[in-house]
Amino acid sequence: MKPKVIVYKKVDPKILEFVQQTCEVVYFEELDSNTYPAFFQELVNADGILGSRLKVYADLLDKAPQLKIVSNMSVGYDNLDIAALTARGVMATNTPEVLNDTVADTIMGLILASARRIPELDQWVRAGQWKSELKEQWYGVDVHHKVLGIIGMGGVGTTVAKRAHCGFDMEILYHNRSRNMAAEEKYGATYCSMEELLKNSDFVCLLTPLTPETENLIGKREFGLMKKSAIFINASRGKTVDEEELIKALQTGEIAGAGLDVFVQEPINMDNPLLSMKNVVTLPHIGSATYETRFQMAMTAATNLVSGLKGDTPANLIK
Repeated sequence: MKPKVIVYKKVDPKILEFVQQTCEVVYFEELDSNTYPAFFQELVNADGILGSRLKVYADLLDKAPQLKIVSNMSVGYDNLDIAALTARGVMATNTPEVLNDTVADTIMGLILASARRIPELDQWVRAGQWKSELKEQWYGVDVHHKVLGIIGMGGVGTTVAKRAHCGFDMEILYHNRSRNMAAEEKYGATYCSMEELLKNSDFVCLLTPLTPETENLIGKREFGLMKKSAIFINASRGKTVDEEELIKALQTGEIAGAGLDVFVQEPINMDNPLLSMKNVVTLPHIGSATYETRFQMAMTAATNLVSGLKGDTPANLIK
């Protein structure tokens, strides 16, 4: 008998076909109030689940006594209670590396859009105005030859460092749990304390996973240490930043601007002050959202799932 799995996110039919070669598949394009009852009914005798963002904590695991593997279709896994999964002998996997280039492209886009005020000037042109009416206060700032501080020098951080150093001649500072010797050797990155990074960077890019240790990692003190001309980029998770303090720092001119792909509450509330600030560029958490990369993420997640159910150790087992 084939193991039973639930795919709870819309994926390419080729992904479903791959999983169906080994497993019985129950497919939900999305989970909402209409599909949750059927999902939980199927979960009772499911051997594996594949998707993203579903909170897999002890209460959900109580409803899934046969579960053997949870395959997360993302790099981050703050939606998983790893301790609870481990205690029950349930494997958990994610999809690292696959999206490094695509997310790095998004981050460089946020840096450029924020520095050169591209969204503002797009609206300027659409309003019938031209550069002859453009005053100096609308000018942007250079990106090339500036200092980029990267907090979290993992796969994505290293890929950003490559683009910034090789493409824009930027000086790279970084803070990480451990030294990244490859980034130092290839891209001239300098390992330093968080305080040094914040004081000396023209662009501060936050790329840490969300853990109890990194929640509200950047707050009032950290914004106070940054240059007044600094631009803050967050492509990690919304809760790694004290959003109220970010808003204050932007409103008071403690920092010059921000480029944000993530927020504390998603979708963001329409009354959030960040949405009315001209010095903030916002994206709807789409760092990895290209067809090619999402397909590869789904295939990696599917391969992890099938591998685990066959009795093998998945390539991307979270330990």
